[in-house]
Amino acid sequence: MPEEVAGYKLGSLVIEGKTKKVFNIDNSEEVVIISKDRITAGDGIKSHELKGKAEISTKTNAKVFEYLNSLGLKTSFIKTLTDTAFLAKKCEMIPIEWVTRRLATGSFLKRNAGVKEGYRFSPPLEETFFKDDANHDPQWSDQQIISANFNFNGVAITRHEVDIMKRTAITVFEVLERAWASRSCALIDMKIEFGIDSKGEILVSDIIDSDSWRLWPSGDKRLMKDKQVYRELSEVTQHDLEKIKSNFQWISDQLDYFKSTTQSLAVIVMGSPSDEEHCMKIKNNCEALGLPCELRVSSAHKETEETLKLVAEYEGLGRDIVFIAVAGRSNGLGPVISGNTSFPVINCPPSSQSAVQDIWSSLGVPSGLGCTTVLYPETAALAATQIHALKEHMLWSRLRVRALNNYLSLKKADGILRKR
Repeated sequence: MPEEVAGYKLGSLVIEGKTKKVFNIDNSEEVVIISKDRITAGDGIKSHELKGKAEISTKTNAKVFEYLNSLGLKTSFIKTLTDTAFLAKKCEMIPIEWVTRRLATGSFLKRNAGVKEGYRFSPPLEETFFKDDANHDPQWSDQQIISANFNFNGVAITRHEVDIMKRTAITVFEVLERAWASRSCALIDMKIEFGIDSKGEILVSDIIDSDSWRLWPSGDKRLMKDKQVYRELSEVTQHDLEKIKSNFQWISDQLDYFKSTTQSLAVIVMGSPSDEEHCMKIKNNCEALGLPCELRVSSAHKETEETLKLVAEYEGLGRDIVFIAVAGRSNGLGPVISGNTSFPVINCPPSSQSAVQDIWSSLGVPSGLGCTTVLYPETAALAATQIHALKEHMLWSRLRVRALNNYLSLKKADGILRKR
């Protein structure tokens, strides 16, 4: 056993699994997780040494968790330490595997006779399994989880906590599904686990690597790249192991493309410099969601030709644009832009004492124009991001995680009230 990893002195062994070891760090709320060069299936009945797997697994796990962290999801992952080890928040692990399915395949078909392979679950199907190798990880219902009276780091696992984990597990699946789709690869199903840290936070924990999911490039099962290839082998040769290792490396390499630089842009056009404060609120909300934003000043009434030149300038960039028009009183800006571009236009008039009267110039636009109107800066930013999210998986995912975090905030507030 190493005494130190990347400057972290290892304490006691917390747990040793089939493919990893977890070590305490003295006087710390963190742990070091070290992967093994081991591949297993069937609750460990099938097992082989696979040199290099630990390194690939560690890289894969880091890329997945760094991506989830960048979207605003709460996880236990902190950072990579070495080629085979990473640092994580110390959690008491909940002994439940959360399996999210988009298509029916594998064990689901064995447990649900009559369902055809490929049946699509919309929304994704959530299943839970109690971690118990001796009994082959039996499937558990929500009621069984609640009735187990689990308590980890002072947090009792009630209906409230089960709801949080269920919603989070589906969100994790959906954002990764969207990212894999950008690589022309279908995420069929996946499993994750949760832990509770010393602050009582429920975090996505453990490891997410090529043991955790089914991946079918181009949606074709025959091209599968995940551990199912190993599971289905009746005999395992060295050539088979090298192929599996190559598949796992392919998965790790594809993850490099998950964090993409957006080419989309929101252009906020204000009719007057006096509207800058209102426009900055829109810009800040856009950028918080990862949508780049530019501010421009142009009056459709006073300099129509310049406004049209501005529109043509952005149309010539070859990028996806959403225009946000900020003009009060008689709003000619939004309708003029909308009448001269095929890009979406959102009116977001500034607040003023005459806002109630002014809004009608943004709502009652001439026929043949498709601009829409919202009142609040945050709403304008969300609307622009939603439009771009149709093509940009990271924007879509940030919106999905934002919805999750709103849900979690309400759940937390409700939980505090219930305990009073």
